Amino acid sequence: MLGLPAPLHSLRRHSPRDFDAVALGQLETQAWAAYYRREWVKALRAFVGMVDQGFGLGPGLTVVAAWQVLRANQAWAPVPHNDPDAARAAMLRFYHLVRDHSDLTFDPARAAELEVEWWRVHRAHQRGTALEEVPTLDDLERALVDLYSHVYSAPRESMHEAARRRAEAMDHSDAWVAAGCDLADPRLAAERRALVASYAALLDAVSRVPSTS
Repeated sequence: MLGLPAPLHSLRRHSPRDFDAVALGQLETQAWAAYYRREWVKALRAFVGMVDQGFGLGPGLTVVAAWQVLRANQAWAPVPHNDPDAARAAMLRFYHLVRDHSDLTFDPARAAELEVEWWRVHRAHQRGTALEEVPTLDDLERALVDLYSHVYSAPRESMHEAARRRAEAMDHSDAWVAAGCDLADPRLAAERRALVASYAALLDAVSRVPSTS
């Protein structure tokens, strides 16, 4: 057994527009830390918690969906020889599960494209050199707005604060990575605070979008 973050019977069904912003921010911080340290079992545990909190798919589907997120991240992780097509394929399977088993209505293929696109923008921002045009945090914010507004069928202008704070969290994460990925580094706490603020803003925005179920 992998030691998942909660007993499977406690993973409850709920609307993706009703989540715990603090728990999600904490879980995503754990997920990013595990990703950069290549601690894949810890990453899977965090992904299970994130899918549970963020989308409320219930016990079995939560684990299946989290596995697809893990596979996407593993495909994306190698530098420079990652596999964007495999990452998109795994995220397509993930977004099909979310769309088919929640009250969200979106195009899973488009969502998968937008997901991996913000990963691309972030990596270019994180690792870009003077030999190429490096995306800014504003570019990253726009990529996140594209994803959020599509998945939640929400006005773009309502997503800017959530996207801005998540981009801020990535800056803290990038500094943490550059400093050596020490779990005691205070940059990790700054990242977590920014992610909690991001999810609080997202919760406020998506709770205003009427369900189409």
